[in-house]
Amino acid sequence: MKPMHLRTPKPAYVALALTLMLSGCAIVMPPAKVDATPALQWQAPLPHGGAVGSLAEWWQKQGDPLLVELIDAAQAVSPTVAQSLARVESARAQRTTANAALLPQLSANVSASRGVSTPDVPVATTQSVGLQASWELDLVGANRAVSNAADAQFQGTQAQWHDARVSVAAEVANTYYSLGTCRQLLAVARKDATSRQETARLAELNARAGFTAPSVAALARASAADGSSRVTQQQAACDIDTKALVALTGLQEPYLRKKMALAQVDTAQAAPILIASVPAQTLAQRPDVFAAERDVMVASAQVGSAKAQRYPRLTLNGSVGALRYSSMGRETNLDTWSFGPLAVTLPLFDGGQRKANVVSAEATYAQSVSAYRGKVRQAVREVEEALVQLQSTDARRQDAEVATAGYAESLAATQARYGQGLASLVELEDARRNALAAESAQLSLGLERKRAWVSLYRALGGGFEPDRLNDSGASAPAAKQP
Repeated sequence: MKPMHLRTPKPAYVALALTLMLSGCAIVMPPAKVDATPALQWQAPLPHGGAVGSLAEWWQKQGDPLLVELIDAAQAVSPTVAQSLARVESARAQRTTANAALLPQLSANVSASRGVSTPDVPVATTQSVGLQASWELDLVGANRAVSNAADAQFQGTQAQWHDARVSVAAEVANTYYSLGTCRQLLAVARKDATSRQETARLAELNARAGFTAPSVAALARASAADGSSRVTQQQAACDIDTKALVALTGLQEPYLRKKMALAQVDTAQAAPILIASVPAQTLAQRPDVFAAERDVMVASAQVGSAKAQRYPRLTLNGSVGALRYSSMGRETNLDTWSFGPLAVTLPLFDGGQRKANVVSAEATYAQSVSAYRGKVRQAVREVEEALVQLQSTDARRQDAEVATAGYAESLAATQARYGQGLASLVELEDARRNALAAESAQLSLGLERKRAWVSLYRALGGGFEPDRLNDSGASAPAAKQP
């Protein structure tokens, strides 16, 4: 007996040949990582010798619990943080959808019916159950490119959420320090106004007694009015800062004013930042730079996805079913199954649409690369500027202290001479003006230094750690309400 040979249909040979041909193809994507090498070292002086450190506990190290409370409250109610968190959840869902395209799709159906389908046929019951499966074989890596893009997009949105929280923290800290300095300036202005009022009172008495000219009393009254106006102006500035904190944190204004009245803002010191001496190591901790790098990965994968649409697509389907038919006490069971079709879709003509999509994706990729490199340069600039500001404020601090002490001593001596009739009111007002300006400049310098530390904190990424990103994603901090 001759052996029997099963003959495979010709269409199956065609499908098999196409499968083998496509399996050897792979889409070519532009580089997912590009070079944006910053300078080898910082040009500005580094604080604390340039050791590597973390900023994760920056605000807690300030020694000011009220500042920590305000930052937590602001992050909990910030619309920017909330929007960033929503984008994280959206990106997570999109990543799940993209990953699902790599796996076979399976669905089930169950149905039952009873009735008469045709005349003169007894009542019958029909029951069926089945499974349908479909799978697109990712031979050229189209679905894998979409999955990689979704994963990079998810990581980028997580970094943007961290960046939003850092921005909110920096804004709250700057406003908080501004309010603290404003209160100190208000105390100085009130002290100065009280001194001017006393001088005006004494000058008025002397003018009435005929010891001094009326013009001297008029100058003293003008000086007192100027001091009172300065107090009013400074009080308004403090109220504006207070309302800004209320808007940022969502706390009730009476509660915030009560807490600020008990706070000792001037005693809190900026925690030292340990900065990496290598710019590339530092910039790796910037969430915005990390997100921009992920944008390049997304754009690269999108180029691959657009190119993949110009290749043939291979899909495989299959099903398994069971049918039960019963009528007049008799049952009939019918099991079915199918494997296929193995379908190949060949793009032939689309009027240049697929090619245009590739060109558009490549243009987007070029924009992402340019934006990433620009973000790196901007990050280097922000760090350098913050370092320069810190060095400048530190160099001016001793001079400001000497100037404040010297003008205060000069004012005290001039007041003594004025009381003895050895100095004129003009000399006294000049000395008072110089002392007030020096003390105000010293307080403003302290605020400038605190803001420089905050700028450096933000420029260094605010404690962002890319290696700790995981699928658990971002979670909104709990608000601390009164």
